[in-house]
Amino acid sequence: MTDNKPDLDVEELTAGGCWELLRAAVIGRLAVWVDGHPDIFPLNYTVDHGTVVFRTRDGTKLAGALSDAAVALEIDGYNAETSRAWSVVVKGRAEEVQGITDLMDTVDLPLFPWQAGEKNRFVRINPTIITGRHFPVADPEDWRTTLSDVRRSPAE
Repeated sequence: MTDNKPDLDVEELTAGGCWELLRAAVIGRLAVWVDGHPDIFPLNYTVDHGTVVFRTRDGTKLAGALSDAAVALEIDGYNAETSRAWSVVVKGRAEEVQGITDLMDTVDLPLFPWQAGEKNRFVRINPTIITGRHFPVADPEDWRTTLSDVRRSPAE
């Protein structure tokens, strides 16, 4: 089993490094506050001038994103060749893209939702905090204990 020492191989990413990873990825998870509890939605997005933009339709995701509560977007990745993973979190306020000029600029962004249907609402996340890190992924053997091979009842 691993010890409880902090991993010295964890690398905090610069804001520039976070934006680089955000530009390279296309799928993230949006966390919003809905009816007194957090909710999370997978979505595709694009980076646009230091903001993150996604498109959606009326519904829970849009209502939660546009509420008074801040939102968070998380993206992750893993490099099997180096056994290192990364994670980036963007926190901030979301606002609907409005105004003819802003909408015309946004319509040209490469936003292609996976799910069919009308997705005519554009939302921009204006970051207040962006954090990220690279870290080594532990070998599963590091977590083995003397109980790892104990047989369990079928109900488990």
